[in-house]
Amino acid sequence: MNNPTNRLADYDGDFYAWTLQTAHQLRSGQLDQVDLAQVAEEIEDMGKSDRRALESHLKILMLHLLKWQHQPSHRGVSWRLSIANARDEITAILRDSPSLRPRLDELAASRYPGARKQAILETGLAPSSFPETCPFSVEQLLEEDELPN
Repeated sequence: MNNPTNRLADYDGDFYAWTLQTAHQLRSGQLDQVDLAQVAEEIEDMGKSDRRALESHLKILMLHLLKWQHQPSHRGVSWRLSIANARDEITAILRDSPSLRPRLDELAASRYPGARKQAILETGLAPSSFPETCPFSVEQLLEEDELPN
């Protein structure tokens, strides 16, 4: 199992076993047996995963804030809980990956069109009801008790 072909087969065939084996090799200093390129790729993917999760929670948050703002008669506990949950998840991700915080403006701007499109579909309101660009600042998005009128 010391050649790269076997490690690649283990990686493709049983990811969990590969992670345990690689962690053991790293801890025991067997660096010549570690597929460093694959380890580097996995580490990059972990970072991407945090970013994607943050983007997903931002989109959900913006969607529910838009619905809250544009359909006051439909406001309820479910939307409030969804907003609180999204903020909680965003806070947890930023706690674990604080280097994503400076990118919040960019990430919110990139996910807003999807949130807007979904809000249009879910509410049945005209597209012109919703601004083309994100109407919420990062502070408004993250403020625990902030709900738009």
